[in-house]
Amino acid sequence: MSDLQGCRAVVFDAYGTLFDVVAPARDLLGKRAEAVATLWRRKQLEYTWLRSLMGRHADFAQVTAEALDYALAASAIDDPQLRAELLAAYRRLPLYSDVPATLALLHAAEVRTAILSNGTPEMLRAVVAHAGLEVTVFPVLSIETVGVFKPHPKTYGVAAERLGLEPDRICFVSANGWDVAGAAVFGFAAVWLDRRNEAEDRLPGRPAARIPTLAELPALLSIAQ
Repeated sequence: MSDLQGCRAVVFDAYGTLFDVVAPARDLLGKRAEAVATLWRRKQLEYTWLRSLMGRHADFAQVTAEALDYALAASAIDDPQLRAELLAAYRRLPLYSDVPATLALLHAAEVRTAILSNGTPEMLRAVVAHAGLEVTVFPVLSIETVGVFKPHPKTYGVAAERLGLEPDRICFVSANGWDVAGAAVFGFAAVWLDRRNEAEDRLPGRPAARIPTLAELPALLSIAQ
């Protein structure tokens, strides 16, 4: 198990970890929200993995739009205006309720923080600015610099190189089990933010810690609350 108290920086995944990706569907689709949002998210992730395997990279904005098109078609929804509204809402996703206080606490403790995401630089600038995180989380890093999606090892290397730290000095936090596995294989001290009490993936790389809410992260890092 990695020593989280030896970490010198905390790197967060963005979508599904800090930002609630179900919110656009919940606000715009009513009773259909859960089914459409679940399928949209599943296809979004599948397309990142499949494109990486195919060697046919497209940025996350395109992948997100194509996944939404699939989800809408599969749900027999033909509404260009709704499609446009859902994609626009992805630039202003809300934070999960446990995020602001935790990030503020880390910032007050002068802990280095960053985001490492599949999102494009433009997508990330928009959602971070909307949430007002420009001061508390920096740098905001996109995998577009390496042209392949997580969990490829090159993606995690983006954070290690930018922060100038050895992997085992970086605490990586994600709500996506597959992302935690990839980060752990790379050498990060990976923390699984298990918001939905899910079964652990049968993949190489195990989390150094598993927490149900982000509010438990400071204690892992020995930060007084």
